[in-house]
Amino acid sequence: MENRSFDHILGWLKSSRLDIDDLTDIDVDPGPFFVFPGLPHFSSHTQNQTLSLPGSNALYGSSTVSKEQGPLHRRPDVVKSKQGFPHFCERVWVKKLVHDRRIRFGTWNIGTLTGKSMEIVDVMVRRKINFMCLQETKWTGEKAKELDNSGFKLWYTEKIRSRNGVGIIVDKEWKKDVVDVRRVGDRIIALKLVVGQDTFNVISGYAPQVGLAEHFKVKFWEDLEGVLQDIPQGEKVFLGGDLNGHVGSVARGFEGVHGGFGLGEMNGEGKSIL
Repeated sequence: MENRSFDHILGWLKSSRLDIDDLTDIDVDPGPFFVFPGLPHFSSHTQNQTLSLPGSNALYGSSTVSKEQGPLHRRPDVVKSKQGFPHFCERVWVKKLVHDRRIRFGTWNIGTLTGKSMEIVDVMVRRKINFMCLQETKWTGEKAKELDNSGFKLWYTEKIRSRNGVGIIVDKEWKKDVVDVRRVGDRIIALKLVVGQDTFNVISGYAPQVGLAEHFKVKFWEDLEGVLQDIPQGEKVFLGGDLNGHVGSVARGFEGVHGGFGLGEMNGEGKSIL
């Protein structure tokens, strides 16, 4: 490559009297530098290589730029996403091709689902909740049910009539994405949803009350742990439920999971939760 001093290049620019518009209309070399007419190229790259321009190299190749189309940084339409650096000094952003969908979750110990299903749907609509985890549904069976003409759908499980029971209500936008349901006794139910390339799990749990025997509590936490362990790494998990415990207002060694927003004192059940 022929050596050229800075003074030589500066002198050439002054003699040519190029203004900024002339410079921006210059075509782009496949290498990482601009080419000035009359000067040797400062790169020996081949014509088929990817353009090394500010921003993500993955967005455009040498076929992207042509003299008829004009300079790349004057054509922001070739940018496919907001990723990477802004092109040159122009902060031109465009919308991403994939639009995020917001999700709202709720959890509610309702005492009984009998006569309350449409009341819950009404609350979900008003508060814009997509998933409602329910406890103490007291509906016997392992079934799924469309809730009248609302478009909402309920999945539920219960073994013994008028005792325990959990369920999840999903709104009409998301119910079509449910691909799997897992029921564990009458205290745990989990839905798996696939949305595009993302998979997430919604779990509703109802822990045994404080006064029940210890072996009931141990079984619940072991069952819940089993459900969580069976979810592949990388899938998202949302757990809603009545876990019947007090985590208290102080973390006490659980700073990694305790946000400090609890009330009162931590009890044994609260420690199991943490």
